[in-house]
Amino acid sequence: MDKFTTLRGIAAPLAMVNVDTDRIIPKQFLKTIKRTGLGKALFHEMRYDATGKERPEFVLNREPYRKARILIAGENFGCGSSREHAPWSLLDFGIRCVIAPSFADIFFNNCFKNGILPIVQPKALVDKLLDDAGCGANANITVDLEKQEITGPDGGRVHFDIDPFRKHCLMNGLDDIGLTLQKEAKITAFETRQRSEQPWLYR
Repeated sequence: MDKFTTLRGIAAPLAMVNVDTDRIIPKQFLKTIKRTGLGKALFHEMRYDATGKERPEFVLNREPYRKARILIAGENFGCGSSREHAPWSLLDFGIRCVIAPSFADIFFNNCFKNGILPIVQPKALVDKLLDDAGCGANANITVDLEKQEITGPDGGRVHFDIDPFRKHCLMNGLDDIGLTLQKEAKITAFETRQRSEQPWLYR
Protein backbone atom coordinates (compact mmCIF):
# COMPACT_ATOMS: atom_id res chain seq x y z
CA MET A 1 0.00 0.00 0.00
CA ASP A 2 1.11 3.61 -0.52
CA LYS A 3 3.04 5.34 2.23
CA PHE A 4 1.29 8.01 4.28
CA THR A 5 3.53 10.84 5.41
CA THR A 6 2.04 14.31 4.83
CA LEU A 7 -1.34 14.78 3.22
CA ARG A 8 -2.57 18.15 2.00
CA GLY A 9 -5.88 18.43 0.21
CA ILE A 10 -9.49 19.46 0.07
CA ALA A 11 -11.54 18.38 3.08
CA ALA A 12 -15.17 17.47 2.46
CA PRO A 13 -17.70 18.06 5.27
CA LEU A 14 -20.15 15.24 6.00
CA ALA A 15 -21.98 16.41 9.13
CA MET A 16 -23.86 13.16 9.75
CA VAL A 17 -23.70 10.83 12.75
CA ASN A 18 -23.90 7.03 12.65
CA VAL A 19 -22.92 6.74 8.99
CA ASP A 20 -22.86 2.97 8.62
CA THR A 21 -20.90 0.86 6.16
CA ASP A 22 -24.00 0.21 4.05
CA ARG A 23 -24.25 3.96 3.43
CA ILE A 24 -20.54 4.10 2.64
CA ILE A 25 -20.77 1.20 0.15
CA PRO A 26 -24.18 -0.48 -0.35
CA LYS A 27 -24.47 -4.26 -0.30
CA GLN A 28 -25.03 -4.66 -4.06
CA PHE A 29 -21.43 -3.59 -4.67
CA LEU A 30 -19.88 -6.27 -2.46
CA LYS A 31 -19.66 -8.90 -5.21
CA THR A 32 -16.07 -8.01 -6.11
CA ILE A 33 -12.86 -8.77 -4.25
CA LYS A 34 -10.97 -6.14 -6.22
CA ARG A 35 -10.02 -2.99 -4.36
CA THR A 36 -10.34 -0.79 -7.43
CA GLY A 37 -13.41 0.60 -9.14
CA LEU A 38 -15.44 1.06 -5.97
CA GLY A 39 -14.95 4.82 -5.73
CA LYS A 40 -17.87 5.46 -8.07
CA ALA A 41 -20.15 3.56 -5.67
CA LEU A 42 -19.02 5.45 -2.55
CA PHE A 43 -22.10 6.84 -0.73
CA HIS A 44 -24.09 5.60 -3.73
CA GLU A 45 -27.58 6.14 -2.33
CA MET A 46 -26.75 9.69 -1.26
CA ARG A 47 -24.82 10.57 -4.44
CA TYR A 48 -27.31 9.29 -7.03
CA ASP A 49 -31.06 9.19 -7.50
CA ALA A 50 -33.05 6.13 -8.62
CA THR A 51 -32.15 6.77 -12.28
CA GLY A 52 -28.42 6.96 -11.53
CA LYS A 53 -28.29 10.73 -11.92
CA GLU A 54 -26.08 12.67 -9.51
CA ARG A 55 -27.80 14.49 -6.68
CA PRO A 56 -26.34 18.02 -6.94
CA GLU A 57 -26.89 18.72 -3.25
CA PHE A 58 -24.58 15.93 -2.08
CA VAL A 59 -21.18 17.24 -1.05
CA LEU A 60 -19.02 14.92 -3.15
CA ASN A 61 -20.96 15.89 -6.28
CA ARG A 62 -19.94 19.53 -5.90
CA GLU A 63 -16.70 21.32 -6.63
CA PRO A 64 -14.14 21.36 -5.16
CA TYR A 65 -15.16 18.34 -3.09
CA ARG A 66 -15.08 15.99 -6.06
CA LYS A 67 -11.34 15.96 -5.46
CA ALA A 68 -11.53 15.63 -1.67
CA ARG A 69 -8.70 13.72 -0.02
CA ILE A 70 -9.91 14.23 3.55
CA LEU A 71 -13.37 13.60 4.99
CA ILE A 72 -14.67 15.35 8.11
CA ALA A 73 -17.49 13.27 9.58
CA GLY A 74 -19.78 12.93 12.59
CA GLU A 75 -19.77 10.54 15.53
CA ASN A 76 -19.66 6.75 15.17
CA PHE A 77 -18.51 6.81 11.55
CA GLY A 78 -18.31 3.37 9.92
CA CYS A 79 -20.74 1.55 12.19
CA GLY A 80 -22.77 -1.43 11.00
CA SER A 81 -21.41 -4.48 9.20
CA SER A 82 -17.68 -5.19 9.03
CA ARG A 83 -17.31 -4.99 5.23
CA GLU A 84 -13.76 -4.08 4.19
CA HIS A 85 -15.20 -2.67 0.97
CA ALA A 86 -16.00 0.49 2.95
CA PRO A 87 -12.38 1.68 3.26
CA TRP A 88 -11.69 0.31 -0.23
CA SER A 89 -14.34 2.62 -1.70
CA LEU A 90 -13.09 5.64 0.24
CA LEU A 91 -9.53 4.97 -0.90
CA ASP A 92 -10.53 4.41 -4.52
CA PHE A 93 -12.39 7.74 -4.49
CA GLY A 94 -9.18 9.40 -3.28
CA ILE A 95 -9.80 9.86 0.44
CA ARG A 96 -6.76 9.00 2.59
CA CYS A 97 -7.88 10.47 5.92
CA VAL A 98 -11.15 10.60 7.87
CA ILE A 99 -11.50 12.85 10.93
CA ALA A 100 -14.40 12.25 13.32
CA PRO A 101 -15.25 12.32 17.04
CA SER A 102 -15.51 8.52 17.07
CA PHE A 103 -15.40 5.46 14.80
CA ALA A 104 -16.79 1.95 14.88
CA ASP A 105 -13.96 -0.36 15.97
CA ILE A 106 -13.87 -2.73 12.98
CA PHE A 107 -14.02 0.08 10.44
CA PHE A 108 -11.31 1.95 12.39
CA ASN A 109 -9.00 -1.07 12.24
CA ASN A 110 -9.76 -1.75 8.57
CA CYS A 111 -8.73 1.80 7.67
CA PHE A 112 -5.19 1.26 8.93
CA LYS A 113 -4.93 -2.02 7.03
CA ASN A 114 -5.78 -0.20 3.79
CA GLY A 115 -3.66 2.95 4.05
CA ILE A 116 -6.33 5.31 5.40
CA LEU A 117 -5.63 7.37 8.51
CA PRO A 118 -8.66 7.65 10.84
CA ILE A 119 -8.20 10.48 13.35
CA VAL A 120 -10.29 10.86 16.50
CA GLN A 121 -10.74 14.43 17.70
CA PRO A 122 -13.09 16.08 20.22
CA LYS A 123 -16.49 17.03 18.82
CA ALA A 124 -15.84 20.75 19.28
CA LEU A 125 -12.74 20.56 17.11
CA VAL A 126 -14.50 18.41 14.50
CA ASP A 127 -17.30 21.00 14.38
CA LYS A 128 -14.70 23.68 13.66
CA LEU A 129 -13.14 21.54 10.93
CA LEU A 130 -16.60 21.02 9.45
CA ASP A 131 -17.01 24.80 9.31
CA ASP A 132 -13.56 25.16 7.76
CA ALA A 133 -14.35 22.47 5.20
CA GLY A 134 -17.45 24.39 4.22
CA CYS A 135 -15.23 27.11 2.79
CA GLY A 136 -15.00 25.28 -0.52
CA ALA A 137 -11.76 25.91 -2.41
CA ASN A 138 -10.25 27.33 0.78
CA ALA A 139 -10.94 24.11 2.66
CA ASN A 140 -7.38 22.80 2.38
CA ILE A 141 -6.23 20.88 5.43
CA THR A 142 -2.79 19.39 6.02
CA VAL A 143 -2.28 16.18 8.00
CA ASP A 144 1.33 15.55 9.04
CA LEU A 145 1.58 11.99 10.31
CA GLU A 146 5.20 12.24 11.45
CA LYS A 147 4.45 15.30 13.62
CA GLN A 148 0.91 14.05 14.39
CA GLU A 149 -0.54 17.45 13.53
CA ILE A 150 -3.56 18.76 11.65
CA THR A 151 -3.16 22.24 10.16
CA GLY A 152 -6.38 24.03 9.27
CA PRO A 153 -6.95 26.62 6.52
CA ASP A 154 -6.27 29.40 9.02
CA GLY A 155 -2.87 27.96 9.96
CA GLY A 156 -4.04 26.69 13.35
CA ARG A 157 -2.50 23.40 14.43
CA VAL A 158 -3.84 20.60 16.61
CA HIS A 159 -2.20 17.40 17.79
CA PHE A 160 -3.66 13.94 17.31
CA ASP A 161 -2.77 10.64 18.94
CA ILE A 162 -1.99 7.41 17.12
CA ASP A 163 -0.65 4.02 18.13
CA PRO A 164 3.13 3.97 17.38
CA PHE A 165 2.96 0.63 15.55
CA ARG A 166 0.11 1.79 13.31
CA LYS A 167 1.98 5.01 12.64
CA HIS A 168 5.06 3.01 11.60
CA CYS A 169 3.00 0.84 9.24
CA LEU A 170 1.29 3.79 7.56
CA MET A 171 4.47 5.79 7.14
CA ASN A 172 6.23 2.80 5.60
CA GLY A 173 3.31 1.57 3.50
CA LEU A 174 3.08 -1.75 5.33
CA ASP A 175 -0.14 -3.73 5.31
CA ASP A 176 -0.36 -7.25 6.81
CA ILE A 177 1.27 -8.75 3.70
CA GLY A 178 4.02 -6.15 3.72
CA LEU A 179 4.76 -6.87 7.36
CA THR A 180 5.02 -10.59 6.60
CA LEU A 181 7.34 -9.98 3.64
CA GLN A 182 9.76 -8.19 5.96
CA LYS A 183 10.47 -11.67 7.34
CA GLU A 184 10.85 -13.19 3.88
CA ALA A 185 14.49 -14.22 4.37
CA LYS A 186 13.68 -16.05 7.62
CA ILE A 187 10.61 -17.70 6.07
CA THR A 188 12.66 -18.89 3.09
CA ALA A 189 15.42 -20.22 5.38
CA PHE A 190 12.85 -22.12 7.46
CA GLU A 191 11.19 -23.65 4.37
CA THR A 192 14.56 -24.68 2.94
CA ARG A 193 15.54 -26.37 6.20
CA GLN A 194 12.15 -28.04 6.58
CA ARG A 195 12.20 -29.27 2.97
CA SER A 196 15.55 -30.94 3.71
CA GLU A 197 14.58 -32.41 7.08
CA GLN A 198 10.97 -33.35 6.27
CA PRO A 199 10.79 -33.82 2.50
CA TRP A 200 7.54 -35.81 2.69
CA LEU A 201 5.67 -32.61 3.53
CA TYR A 202 6.44 -31.25 0.06
CA ARG A 203 5.43 -34.30 -2.00
